[in-house]
Amino acid sequence: MPWAMPETTRFAPSPSGRLHLGHAHSALFAARAAAGGRFLLRIEDIDLGRCRPEHEAGILEDLAWLGLTWETPVRRQSEHFADYRTALDRLRGEGLVYPCFCTRREIAAEIARAGSAPHGPDGPLYPGTCRRRAEDERAERLAAGEPHAWRLDLAEAQRRAGPLTWHDLGAGEQAARPELLGDAVLARKEVPTSYHLAVTLDDALQEIGLVTRGQDLFHATHLHRLLQALLGLPVPRWHHHALLSDAEGKRLAKRHDALSLTALRAAGRSPAEVRALAGFPD
Repeated sequence: MPWAMPETTRFAPSPSGRLHLGHAHSALFAARAAAGGRFLLRIEDIDLGRCRPEHEAGILEDLAWLGLTWETPVRRQSEHFADYRTALDRLRGEGLVYPCFCTRREIAAEIARAGSAPHGPDGPLYPGTCRRRAEDERAERLAAGEPHAWRLDLAEAQRRAGPLTWHDLGAGEQAARPELLGDAVLARKEVPTSYHLAVTLDDALQEIGLVTRGQDLFHATHLHRLLQALLGLPVPRWHHHALLSDAEGKRLAKRHDALSLTALRAAGRSPAEVRALAGFPD
């Protein structure tokens, strides 16, 4: 799949398990998209409870076995919480996020009481309970150390940013629709970032010109485009590739041990054979 000019791309796995064939497709897709430019590796390890050093070591081993090379140093998100905290503080200072004290159970109950709720690609959207809380109540609960998340005030963010667009190399020009994700969580008390905030900032800091990732993250890009506008970040292009599936048509996941690169290697498959299985024959 040719690109017209060299790009800076990245592959960004989470070290919560070993790579499977779908990861190999995504990594090879990103490396091919670099087209003689820069191919970077980022370890997305903000989930400190699930991510393990041994999984990261296995990821590096698997990628090298596939024949991939990348620039160093590797960016590890867990080493850059200060970057994400600075971005969050900026959004807080501009009144674009608010603390949310709701538990998952409370959110589900509120949605059930409402009888119906707007739905996004991942299910019902947050009903905005804490957005309506008074400032003095918020301050008291924060001072008391209550568990909380920081949610984007979507309506205010959209009002300030105005209409936005972004470009996908496969799907073409897109009108940004961050309302599909509602008042998304951008950080929690114990972790100063979410996937959405971290990857948006990382792509800017790493000067990624072309973001390649799976079609399952297409809707997330609407929100990421809004965050770029709010934080004054450069706007890359995107290319969301198709997802590999198993024999039953289900999306590959880390539970598919038979299709892990570790299992394929143990079965005697060569790097060339695995690259072909992942959709990139030599």
